[in-house]
Amino acid sequence: MIRHIMADNITEHVASLCVEANIIQGEDIRRRMADSLAAERETLARNTLKILLKNADISKEEQIPICQDTGMVVVFVELGQDVHIAGGSLAQAIHDGVALGYRRGFLRASVVADPIERKNTGDNTPAVIHYDIVPGGNLTITVAPKGFGSENKSGVKMLTPADGIDGIEGFVLDTVKAAGPDPCPPLVVGVGVGGTMEKAALMAKFALTRPLDRSHPDPFWAAEEARLLDAINGLDIGPAGFGGRTTALGLNIETYPTHIAGLPVAVNIGCHVTRHGTVVL
Repeated sequence: MIRHIMADNITEHVASLCVEANIIQGEDIRRRMADSLAAERETLARNTLKILLKNADISKEEQIPICQDTGMVVVFVELGQDVHIAGGSLAQAIHDGVALGYRRGFLRASVVADPIERKNTGDNTPAVIHYDIVPGGNLTITVAPKGFGSENKSGVKMLTPADGIDGIEGFVLDTVKAAGPDPCPPLVVGVGVGGTMEKAALMAKFALTRPLDRSHPDPFWAAEEARLLDAINGLDIGPAGFGGRTTALGLNIETYPTHIAGLPVAVNIGCHVTRHGTVVL
């Protein structure tokens, strides 16, 4: 049975998600930051975490953005194959929702129409949309505004199978070390392993939307998430680069089968906000 969802309904929900993601700190992020504050021993790091938590409180109370960089909007769509979008196209409904949300929330327009000419589009569109066709009659939309202080510090590397888990760990740690304080730590680190070059990059970005209290379902990779997070927090970068044990709040790994000759790895770094929100229609 085909289920109809109106395009203007999608637009309204995307607009709301854009505003909420930029204003309200995720509960999983807040819990990890509070836990990190309780465990942190460095005075400057503790003071910085307190300021970041207070900043999030003010943002929510005053309904203003947590950060001045309100990001380029990345949207993950899971479209049930029994769904029909009525009254317009799905892509246009999403772009319209971004424009509406950024106008409604007085959020900064950060998107330029051409990478070289650099003329601002004025409404933070277009979004970057990734589609996944799934069984069923639901439409799930995840909106993830991505600031470029952290995006600029992300990377992809084509390792060889012989590099193995040591190669993966080395690339992740090297990427975080090279980023230093620039992506506004404490970070959330997304890692994609497998597939092809672009698949690894996409998985690393999607990994940032997974709740920090949900580990990889495979015990091997769940243990690797914990091991890498501990290693990152031993780098002494700390909140805002001031040192301490809180360089990252979480690290999520997504994996996919790959070719016998390859081991693609991507690291997508998220700042201490790492904004995202999801709606199921």
